[in-house]
Amino acid sequence: MEDLIQNKLEFAVLIDSDNISSKYAASIFDELEKYGFASCRRIYGNWSNKGNGWTENVLLEYSIIPIQQFSYTSGKNATDMAMVIDAMDLLYKDKVDGFCLVTSDSDFTRLAMRLREEKKYVLGMGESKAPAALTRSCNKFIYLNLIDDKSQEVDHNELENVTSIEMVKKAIAALFTEEGSRSLDLGYVGQRISEKYTDFDVRNYGYAKLSVFLKEEMPQFRVVREGNKTCLKKQDQVSKKELEDEIKEMIRSNGGSIDNLSIINDEIGKRHPNFELKSYGYSRISSFLRRIIGLEVNNNSVLLKDKENQ
Repeated sequence: MEDLIQNKLEFAVLIDSDNISSKYAASIFDELEKYGFASCRRIYGNWSNKGNGWTENVLLEYSIIPIQQFSYTSGKNATDMAMVIDAMDLLYKDKVDGFCLVTSDSDFTRLAMRLREEKKYVLGMGESKAPAALTRSCNKFIYLNLIDDKSQEVDHNELENVTSIEMVKKAIAALFTEEGSRSLDLGYVGQRISEKYTDFDVRNYGYAKLSVFLKEEMPQFRVVREGNKTCLKKQDQVSKKELEDEIKEMIRSNGGSIDNLSIINDEIGKRHPNFELKSYGYSRISSFLRRIIGLEVNNNSVLLKDKENQ
């Protein structure tokens, strides 16, 4: 047991009570257990002001030491200063391996960066309103409001500052290109995406597993078992001949002409989620259609030349 504890990172948990609700207390320490254990637990605020929710019972339950900080000057955030001073004190005394900064306040961005400069692991926790500057300054950032209530569907209004699914999709596609392979270990994919986007967590989007997230949100990839490991594969591209035949049939079923080229592009994208024009050597749908025998492109319209094929 002692060896197990020694191998885990030792954290100082510093909580900004000014903008973090006490309802997240359990989530904070449940999440921390995945990274290490808290040897130091402190929360900062003006405890002469009642009503912030961090009651004596909550503090006792989670062994959190309250640090009293009076607001000496109007308009100045004394809580921020107290947290920064304590963090630097712990840093220079080399008391811990990492810091868990529980806040959504961008004022702590520079602190997180400074701690990382000293090779300390910085775990950030806050709400999805936290600015990108703060989340990216941490080694990992967890959105407490998105992981806290797993029984509710994700409110997309809360995803404004969260790394978008489209960004994740592009990063995975780039990873396939970088590795020069059509099959990647799923664990490796998750690791690389987390390194690129410190706030990446499939729970942010309402999923419990990476494999399910990929299956539901990115049909251009396939999750498969290969031996004793799970891999992510690129879906095979539809052949050029098959694509040409589909497009002709699409135009034929529309009376022999389509007035907007974007309709064709969108429909092909729906049928083949991995469809990319550049894979066929083209950058524009109009250029691709002009090369198909039997089609005529006129401005933004396309029609079958051979009416007998309609």
